[in-house]
Amino acid sequence: MRIFLSLVLSTIMLAPAAPIASAAEQPARKPDLADIAAGSYEGAVVADTRGGSQSDVVITVTRVGKNIVEVSSDYDRVPTVRIGLTRASDAILNARPPHNFLIQQARDPKRLDLSIDGATLIVHKQ
Repeated sequence: MRIFLSLVLSTIMLAPAAPIASAAEQPARKPDLADIAAGSYEGAVVADTRGGSQSDVVITVTRVGKNIVEVSSDYDRVPTVRIGLTRASDAILNARPPHNFLIQQARDPKRLDLSIDGATLIVHKQ
């Protein structure tokens, strides 16, 4: 029994340890539409069904999932919403209503046109 135990222990000690992959070695995921759209934007509310225009509005677009962004604002009139994105030709736009989201990459990749809850905004990526 002692010989068997010695053999098992020596085998364990001589066996190479399995490499542990670090987070840095994990394959990077392919950027999606939400990655392209994510960032901080500044601009103005140019039309509002419930009020007037408003300048110096900051919009934050955050990736929350594959082709899904959360849009928040420092202007209380514009609520925080989640928007699914799709691509049509050179544009990134909302996948379905009720909110409108448009980045025309060929025309001006830093411009974002938004329509949320009756407020229409034109903002530019900073």
